[in-house]
Amino acid sequence: MLKARVATALVLVAALAGIVFVLPPVAAATAFGAVAALAAWEWAGLMKIDPPGRVMYSALIAVFCWQIHLLGQSGFVLFWIASSVFWVLPAALWLRYRWRMAGNDFVGYAVGLVLIVAAWAALVDIHARSPWLLLGVMALAWVADIAAYFVGRRFGRRKLAPNISPGKTWEGVAGAVVAAVLYGPAAAVATGLLHEPTVLRLLGVALLSALLTAISVAGDLFESLLKRQAGIKDSSALLPGHGGVLDRIDSLLALLPVAALVLHWSGR
Repeated sequence: MLKARVATALVLVAALAGIVFVLPPVAAATAFGAVAALAAWEWAGLMKIDPPGRVMYSALIAVFCWQIHLLGQSGFVLFWIASSVFWVLPAALWLRYRWRMAGNDFVGYAVGLVLIVAAWAALVDIHARSPWLLLGVMALAWVADIAAYFVGRRFGRRKLAPNISPGKTWEGVAGAVVAAVLYGPAAAVATGLLHEPTVLRLLGVALLSALLTAISVAGDLFESLLKRQAGIKDSSALLPGHGGVLDRIDSLLALLPVAALVLHWSGR
């Protein structure tokens, strides 16, 4: 299992580097679209949709990505706003009351469409701004996740959501926020996002990093709840040793659209 996990991780890193730094924007958008289609296939699996239905939903998401790409940034912004609104309130209520998705559930289809297409649009837009900026934004989720894991293992006492994800603790979340607050300003300077890093701007980026980390935790918990309700451990077995695509991008699904919206509104 460890060998498979390491091998898959190396392949994923190489694939991501190739997409982000080698492919031109249109080809990268197509590659990101393929990831979105796979995520949609897994999402339909969480809804217990039959195999033909899963393929159809995957194809529908791919078509939406294509159509939104033709609309340009105006279409992107609408999806980012819808996704951001979802993570601010409906997601919290969903986690609180543990609503369920069922087969042929319109809400389940609609939520999946908004979240997946919004994340895809964020990938495309931030990549077009700067490949290094995209990597920097994605790394925020990775840094927070790693910090949460190690801090939680060492100091974790109080469970964050024991009935959803027993391994997560409030101490781990605190460690993730601290790591993000330290990483965010440094990454903003390194990627050229802040050309004039004044104290006020650095503090603003630190606060934004903390907010994005909180949203990424919600994304992680949300997918964990859907998997628990579906009675499965992983969203699929597409990635040996790592589970499925949704298992790898659950935090990014929440973080990326909000980050893209902030970049758009700030004119960066």
